[in-house]
Amino acid sequence: MLTKLFDFNLNSVTESSLWRSTDYGATYQKLNEKVGAKTILSYLYVSPNNKRKIMLLTDPEVESSLLISSDEGATYQKYRLNFYILSLLFHPEQEDWILAYSHDQKLYSSVEFGRRWQVVHERVAPNRFYWSKMGLDKEPGLIHLETSISEGRALYVTCKLQNCTDANKGKPFPGYIDPNSLVVQDEYVFVQVSAAGRPIYYVSAKRDVFTPMKLPKYTLPKDLHVISTDENRVVAAVQEWNQNETYNLYVSDTSGVYYTLALGNVVSSMGYEGNVMVDLYEVAGIKGMFLANRKMDSQVKTHITYNRGRDWSLLQAPSKDLRGNSIHCELPYCSLHLHLHVSANPYTSGNIASRDSAPGIIVASGTIGAELTSTNVSVYVASDAGNTWRQIFDEEYAVLYLDQGGALVAIKHTPLPIRHLWLSFDEGQQWKKYSFTNTPLFVDGVLGEPGEETLIMTIFGHVSHRSEWQLVKIDFRSIFNRRCKEEDYQTWHLHNQGKSCLMGVKRIYRKLKPSSRCVMGKTYSVSMTSGPCDCTEADFECDYGYERRTDGKCTPAFWFHPSSMSRSCTTGMTFLNSTGYRKVVSNNCTSGVSVEYTSRRQQCPIQAPKGLHLVTSEGTLSATLGTNVTFLVFLEEGDGARTSITLDFGDGHALTYSNVSSIEDGIKHVYKAVGIYRVTATGENILGSETVMLYLHVTCQLEHIHLSAPFVAVKNKEVNLTAVLLPSQVGTVTYIWWIGNNTEQPVITLEGSVACTFSREGINAVTVQVSAGNIILQDRKAIAVHEYFRSHLLAFSSNLDDHNPDVAEWRQDVSRVIKKSLIQATGVREDQILVTILPGLPTAAEFFLLPDKQLTEGKAEKRSAHLDQLSEVLLSALNQNLVQFTLRPGVQVTVYAAHLSAAPLVDTSENHSGSAMLMLLSIVVVGLAVFVIYKFKRKIPGLNVYAQMQNEKEQEMMSPANPTETTPSSQRDLVHSLEILDTEFNSRPIEVK
Repeated sequence: MLTKLFDFNLNSVTESSLWRSTDYGATYQKLNEKVGAKTILSYLYVSPNNKRKIMLLTDPEVESSLLISSDEGATYQKYRLNFYILSLLFHPEQEDWILAYSHDQKLYSSVEFGRRWQVVHERVAPNRFYWSKMGLDKEPGLIHLETSISEGRALYVTCKLQNCTDANKGKPFPGYIDPNSLVVQDEYVFVQVSAAGRPIYYVSAKRDVFTPMKLPKYTLPKDLHVISTDENRVVAAVQEWNQNETYNLYVSDTSGVYYTLALGNVVSSMGYEGNVMVDLYEVAGIKGMFLANRKMDSQVKTHITYNRGRDWSLLQAPSKDLRGNSIHCELPYCSLHLHLHVSANPYTSGNIASRDSAPGIIVASGTIGAELTSTNVSVYVASDAGNTWRQIFDEEYAVLYLDQGGALVAIKHTPLPIRHLWLSFDEGQQWKKYSFTNTPLFVDGVLGEPGEETLIMTIFGHVSHRSEWQLVKIDFRSIFNRRCKEEDYQTWHLHNQGKSCLMGVKRIYRKLKPSSRCVMGKTYSVSMTSGPCDCTEADFECDYGYERRTDGKCTPAFWFHPSSMSRSCTTGMTFLNSTGYRKVVSNNCTSGVSVEYTSRRQQCPIQAPKGLHLVTSEGTLSATLGTNVTFLVFLEEGDGARTSITLDFGDGHALTYSNVSSIEDGIKHVYKAVGIYRVTATGENILGSETVMLYLHVTCQLEHIHLSAPFVAVKNKEVNLTAVLLPSQVGTVTYIWWIGNNTEQPVITLEGSVACTFSREGINAVTVQVSAGNIILQDRKAIAVHEYFRSHLLAFSSNLDDHNPDVAEWRQDVSRVIKKSLIQATGVREDQILVTILPGLPTAAEFFLLPDKQLTEGKAEKRSAHLDQLSEVLLSALNQNLVQFTLRPGVQVTVYAAHLSAAPLVDTSENHSGSAMLMLLSIVVVGLAVFVIYKFKRKIPGLNVYAQMQNEKEQEMMSPANPTETTPSSQRDLVHSLEILDTEFNSRPIEVK
């Protein structure tokens, strides 16, 4: 298309001047009489499917109209609108299909290129509507959109273009989603759902059912952005719980479900419209090649990868500067760093540029040194895909590609008027200076028409700040006297510092010789040949749940159970059992070590149901009377297709399904009476069954609840259980307790504390629900009950605190790892030791020793001696630093015995061998009390709540080791209770709406 359109007063309150050129900007025709002399224009759109069709929007403050042209802007027709258009979305294939978003959150559609419109849906979220994709969606006229239901709640629905009635709406995701979270991109759909204050991200691949995205277990994201979805995998930028200005890059498998870390601490910034900008740049023309700016020890450094993030390295700085002087810059202490910002304005250049039509050529602004800076910025070019770089300017310039990259044009970035530009025909090795105007011009932008395919460009700007725009057409064709021939091209082998096998293939490109000065023209296309390479370990990245250690091997993370990956198996079928590695997506290597690293297909094991989950679609434990409640049932392990599910709603009604997969959309039920219902789901197959339940309150508000209970209790000795609320006064509150095995008849009280005893040794579960208004919150604790035991506090090397997110699940996993380390270091049997991580920072823990019943049955003196002997063995191992574990690659944690007491750590009383009472030195107690009270008052107002509860908690906090000690130190008990409440109070609230 030769046509150019310029509007010289867009968004102006005066008359717009629209100009049209059909000869690459040599001459222009004013079109004001075509569109209306007094028309004020706001935006201009060109159909992506038919360049002859153009649409102009008028300024909505003056009038709401469309001006439509079907002849490249030569003539226009005006159409009045009864709504104001904020944005348009053209169909990717149907040239006349358009979606329009209005100022009042309504979505309109047109199948006549804007000549007629009809409402599709109301209360649509801005920029959260998408056209269907051929080959994935059932019909081309389908629209994906997010609709607002209420504050904090939205729905993902699909609509037919011309018939979006309730009967024709689809609801691909069961339940509500978070506002402004729907993303439909290529073959993936993403939504976000917040539960208990934590976001859960779901993905659907190829329009299949939604599955939670599996990031490494303790990633705990507070923000996530989908960077790309090309070539059947997802690149996501995740800001984790301990990050503020950086993001970690994660890459998925082809399903978009399982993610592994590609690069940590990538720099981010805020864009002009408030959107997050991550410093990651995908190099055009070279598949799998990215540049990223990473913060390392407070310094920002540029890294490069050629295999989609499997390996990253620093950029080698040029050996000489622009004047030929030597540059002494040795890796890794010194390297080249690049600014990676891309301009959103099509008429201005960003800090970095590359083109599909010129593979291997990269132009970017940057600095040389230990880190990236904003001073002393120069321009650098690489013509071999980033292996070597040359300095081409010592100031910032905008560099444009012409003639498919056969020529480079540079214009100085300056607020001053200029009249020169520079031109290079040899990939930036040599530059010649040209004058493009006699009068210096303030340059506002540069436009290559119609892209990089010609040698014609237009510079537009103004002579002074008060003058009108000036347009300068530059035709470089006169510099060339011939078209390129075959002998003008050469072959170029893509490599990474000499390694020619990248992404499993050797790639050879045909490119113009630097010495050739000829025109490639529009008919030129990039030519590449490739040959396969043998697979090596470098072609495989760590699979989900595995981490790369310092020796390069992928081993399971401490929280990961490899056996859990077979959960979707069907008996008689097969599954891929991971070796800990997965081939990098789009890597095409063959043979070599492929068999060694590729997942092995195995027969699905016959499994009884395990890991059955029952939740409501909204993640709450309350419902409104007379409305549909949707229950979702998930099975982690077992043959889902051969497992029947029975759901008992607790009101006399139940349903049975033959397999789990048949209820993926949930089970709906309407309760007709107010009450508390015990909803039970039972999964059963020929090998066994598993039952899970939830207690649903059908219609009652509250912010947090914490169940305070000991980790270990003495058999047949009374224990206090306390539910602590925030805020403490919320009106009438009902407490419902499920204690031990008594699940049929809960204890209901109006007080926040109950006393109970456990007559059975082992793990006893305690669940408390608090009903206040229409909010139901619950907390659950597992109490280990034993008749005799010893205990001791543990401490850790300080590096553990940096990785402690202070959530209950993390504490459980680390407790398990510590227990394993203690067993390995001492040989103590697994059933004789319990470990719990205490909430809060600094990280602390407590271990409990249990006697060998076979050796000590009925013999108190042997029991005491036996426990003393075990205590000495464990304390000796701890004092010798024999107990260690690896938290993650490079993080080795040492476990110590806490030495905070001058009193005996275990009780040797013959009258009773109960739990140990830790006696803190008075100065330590006072210091901790001051610190904790200060911290607690800063975090949670209302310290008096816990002071009032002190008498109720004293009996619980007392040690049963010494029955004669009936009056514990009030200072000590207050410190202990405050510390627990402060650090664990917010750990696992379940808010019900």
